Amino acid sequence: MIRVGHPLPNLFQIWRDEFQDYSYQIFQRDLLAGVTVAAVALPLALAFGVASGATAAAGLVTAILAGFIIGGLGGAGYQISGPTGAMSAVLIVLASRYGIEGVWTAGVIAGILILLLGIFNLGQIVNFIPSAVIAGFTSGIAVIIFIGQIDNLLGVETEAAENALVKLTHYFRFDYTPNLASVGLSVAVILIMVFWPKHLNARFPGSLLGLIAATAASVLLDLEVPVIGKIPQTILLEQRLLPTHIPWEHVRELIMPALSIAALGAIESLLCGTVAGRMTGVKMSSNQELVAQGIGNIVIPFFGGVPATAAIARTSVAIKSGGVTRIMSLVHSTTLLLAVLVLAPVLSRVPLAALAGVLTVTAWRMNEWDEIRDIFGRRFKSAIFAFTSTLLATVALDLTQAIILGVGLSAAIFVFQISRTKVILSPVSAEKMRAEGYEMQYDAGRILVVYIMGPLFFGSVNTFKTELEKINGNEDIILSLRTVPLLDTTGIGAIEELIHRFETEGRRVYLSGLSEPVRSYLERAGVIQHLGESRIFWSAYEAIMAADHYRAKLAKERPSGEFLQVEPVPEGGDSTLP
Repeated sequence: MIRVGHPLPNLFQIWRDEFQDYSYQIFQRDLLAGVTVAAVALPLALAFGVASGATAAAGLVTAILAGFIIGGLGGAGYQISGPTGAMSAVLIVLASRYGIEGVWTAGVIAGILILLLGIFNLGQIVNFIPSAVIAGFTSGIAVIIFIGQIDNLLGVETEAAENALVKLTHYFRFDYTPNLASVGLSVAVILIMVFWPKHLNARFPGSLLGLIAATAASVLLDLEVPVIGKIPQTILLEQRLLPTHIPWEHVRELIMPALSIAALGAIESLLCGTVAGRMTGVKMSSNQELVAQGIGNIVIPFFGGVPATAAIARTSVAIKSGGVTRIMSLVHSTTLLLAVLVLAPVLSRVPLAALAGVLTVTAWRMNEWDEIRDIFGRRFKSAIFAFTSTLLATVALDLTQAIILGVGLSAAIFVFQISRTKVILSPVSAEKMRAEGYEMQYDAGRILVVYIMGPLFFGSVNTFKTELEKINGNEDIILSLRTVPLLDTTGIGAIEELIHRFETEGRRVYLSGLSEPVRSYLERAGVIQHLGESRIFWSAYEAIMAADHYRAKLAKERPSGEFLQVEPVPEGGDSTLP
């Protein structure tokens, strides 16, 4: 049952726990971490704004507002939110079809959906998606980001395409002339980011150094390369979502893209919280984080920003820089705001080729290489299939379809894996039972224990039926369900068919080892009432002794030649059993 949570009281508790031992020393750490994260976020915000089909200014507004709103309301103090590469890959396709108004509208709808996920306590939904599918989707997005930046890398402008794969084929027409200055700036930024020492990167990001170097070179050498252009010195952009500009005629078409944005935003934010929680030892409130992400994404489009989500790279930088509380997120946003107000004229001259260089390296680094090496190195066939299929679908299809395919694939893999139910037929040996200390009265050995190992549901019922068809003797059957974690209506039907078949033949069916959920389901289906409590046991051994007692009783009451002609078993069990 889904229960509505109470996010605001929960937030007050989170704030109280987070700041109960706050001090000036911790504030200094938050201040330094916030400024450091802002240095990392500045080039990425500019780049992802452009990569989303919007503007660099929209990326900055998104980062600033996300830091204030989502950071302030989030489920943990270490989360840093803003525009991300994964989200930009979804938005660029949406922008090409419906324009920036479509992006804003879908972002608001997605925000409402994410907010509802948090309110209805669905913060653990990310656990239902296999890591291989997430890794494949992430790698597919990395490919899309790279392909989407080839124009800026080369300093050219090719025609738009319906997806990344089609866009890639355009470059093989060779009907364009690369801008060598743009190519040079892109390569320079890539080299700076790759070879910039890691120990220096924590204090002064290579991406920021690359942008400064590329911009300085462009200005000093008077290079003719495309640049960002004017950046307004405000966070309330002239181009923003207004109620009168909502494309109501396309709202129905925007539902599926909004679902993609919501799914991606929720998954990325919760994954970020999981990773950061391991780094800090502080568990994030998943539902509160979704509430914050939802509110933020509802508000941001009305300022001209694009959908945001938690950013794993920026969050990691914040933690490694010594940040402790959400004050660092607020400092990060304040620093970016000051950059907009003071440095807008300088930022407007940043070459697009430099941003493309930043995104190229970011796309490479966003791949989950450890996960990929594990998948292929250990030769997990199902994981390899899930990863490859999701990656190809993400690149070749609409991202909405890719997410649906990924979720469907997750379900298919799960069903396939848990459907490997085993059925073991084990005839009871009176000699073995006596050797183990049990006093068996009946020697004919007409008792068979059927051990079912795994769930009994629509995916495994065929195995169950096939094995049970092998039973053609006169044995009474004991179904041991101790290792059955769940069953569905199809599994119930298979058990009812078995009981009907055996009782028609005058054979008895006993059940043993029922877990509480399985017993409850059997009771609701009427199976327990039909058999009677006299044929329900905790252990298979207890059931064996009861079956033996019943067989021995019949053997005494009837001549041996009449024994096999057993009458059909009545409903409700046998009151004469102990």
